[in-house]
Amino acid sequence: MRILAISGSARRGSSNTGLLRALAAVAPKGMVVDVFNGIGDLPVFSPDLEGPERPAGVQAFQRRIAESDGILISSPEYVRSIPGGLKNAIDWLVSGDEIVGKPIALAHASHRGDDMLTALRTVLSTVSSGFNETLFFRLPVMKETPEAIRARLDTPENRQAAERFLEDFAAFCRNRATDRAESMTL
Repeated sequence: MRILAISGSARRGSSNTGLLRALAAVAPKGMVVDVFNGIGDLPVFSPDLEGPERPAGVQAFQRRIAESDGILISSPEYVRSIPGGLKNAIDWLVSGDEIVGKPIALAHASHRGDDMLTALRTVLSTVSSGFNETLFFRLPVMKETPEAIRARLDTPENRQAAERFLEDFAAFCRNRATDRAESMTL
């Protein structure tokens, strides 16, 4: 199972990217978590650039979405909302079918950010019938180094919660794939 983990932060030392990398390190057997931290590299969305004019970086991002079995997103809150780079990345996906029905869950690296999470849940439930609002993992590690984040995740209680979250997400992805396959044979 291939999970694309998208960091909503363009910052090199992002806690959200660190959390996603720590989750990738504890992924259950049979699950590969590929962390995408190139949000800041995507050009600003414009309908004029869709179709044959679509930039190569956007095509590569869309291909990674399409090839994944599920998407895990972890994002900071900027001015009580979704960071512009993450919203821009989602905007690039709206006219295609890569994200439609794709299983999606959220992780969060802060003790705050509920306004952003509410807005992100609204957007994701609009673009994918596969968004699972109940699958959520929070580990407050804001402003910590990647090493400190990994150490926090490796405590028995946190690691158990992370592994359970990833196993539940894997089961959700498998169930969605089975449901899609069955609906195609009807």
